[in-house]
Amino acid sequence: GWCPLSPTGAQTTQLLVQPPWRPAVLWDRVTLTCQGSGTAGATTWYKDGQRWGQEGIDHLTVTESGIYRCDSPGAGLSPPVIILNDWLVLQVPTRTLLEGDTVTLRCRV
Repeated sequence: GWCPLSPTGAQTTQLLVQPPWRPAVLWDRVTLTCQGSGTAGATTWYKDGQRWGQEGIDHLTVTESGIYRCDSPGAGLSPPVIILNDWLVLQVPTRTLLEGDTVTLRCRV
């Protein structure tokens, strides 16, 4: 994984999604990994704006739909990742897409 540079040049916290498709769906057995330049073992997880799960671990296997974020001290709060529990979903790869790229879409039922 990679962490893009913020305008000030400091690394930011990112949430990596496995399997690497968005939107992520609960029935895919999604694992989130928090990556940042903060203190190791000090990760805080949030679901729908509330503290969630065990603190200090850098990965989380999702068991409920919702909006997830993580906080790595010194690197800040990650962008949100939405986990759906829909029956039908059109997914795109999580990688950055640029104009002209060939992309594979998945229609999942």
